Amino acid sequence: MSAIHSIQFLYTISGFAVGLLVGLTGVGGGSLMTPLLILLFGMHPAAAVGTDLLYAAATKSAGSAMHGFNRTVDWRVVVRLAAGSVPMTIVSIAVLSYLDINGQGTQQLIGWVLAFALLLTAGTLIFRNRIVARYAPSMGALPPNRIAVLTVVVGGILGVLVSISSVGAGAIGVTALVLLYPKLPTARIVGSDIVHAVPLTLVAGIGHWFLGSIDWPVFAALILGSVPGILIGSYAAARVPETALRVVLALTLLAVAAKLSFGLIPSSTNIVAVQTSAPH
Repeated sequence: MSAIHSIQFLYTISGFAVGLLVGLTGVGGGSLMTPLLILLFGMHPAAAVGTDLLYAAATKSAGSAMHGFNRTVDWRVVVRLAAGSVPMTIVSIAVLSYLDINGQGTQQLIGWVLAFALLLTAGTLIFRNRIVARYAPSMGALPPNRIAVLTVVVGGILGVLVSISSVGAGAIGVTALVLLYPKLPTARIVGSDIVHAVPLTLVAGIGHWFLGSIDWPVFAALILGSVPGILIGSYAAARVPETALRVVLALTLLAVAAKLSFGLIPSSTNIVAVQTSAPH
């Protein structure tokens, strides 16, 4: 097996492992895949984020179709989230373009936003129940128009986080929706969050495509592994203690965030360059 084929195989195995965790826990796609591409494979942060965004859009499309078929989507919530996330995604991509997607400053910005998003995700995984128990009753008592505005604001925050780091659409989005809509069934909250993640990651991914920060061979290898991983993980989800998995995942994210925070992103001398695969 050639070196190139060996690396592609490792990408596929990584896609399978992350897909398995997503199937088991419902979160962890961007929060694991992007750091993995940066820290393990030495990919340029912008290329890692852009590739993972399209990877997420493709993998979550299947989940969205299933939730739509099962009628576990609150389209009112999806529209409100998208009203905030899509415009802020476009703004974020424009800022990345202005800063120069290949620049050292952009690399550092992505690293810091990624570390922050990972810490926030880990916190929501560990303390979600406590957060919901404390704040959901008061949030649920707010008037409907205030809830609608806050949902748009949450969408805007997710748009910025996801566009720059590819992290946040899962655990953070679900926790925010549980707080804002405590009476909404869990299945509809999860379904609405997954459906909203598709246009969010797709718009952000297309933006990164125009910036030239997509590695298509890596994208194909990740998809090849993630599909069976998600299927197996989803099947095994009911047979594995979810709480234990969430704690392990949260601790992993904390460790990765610590590495990123202390500047252990590969230096510009050994980072894989951003692929010049922008549309013409």
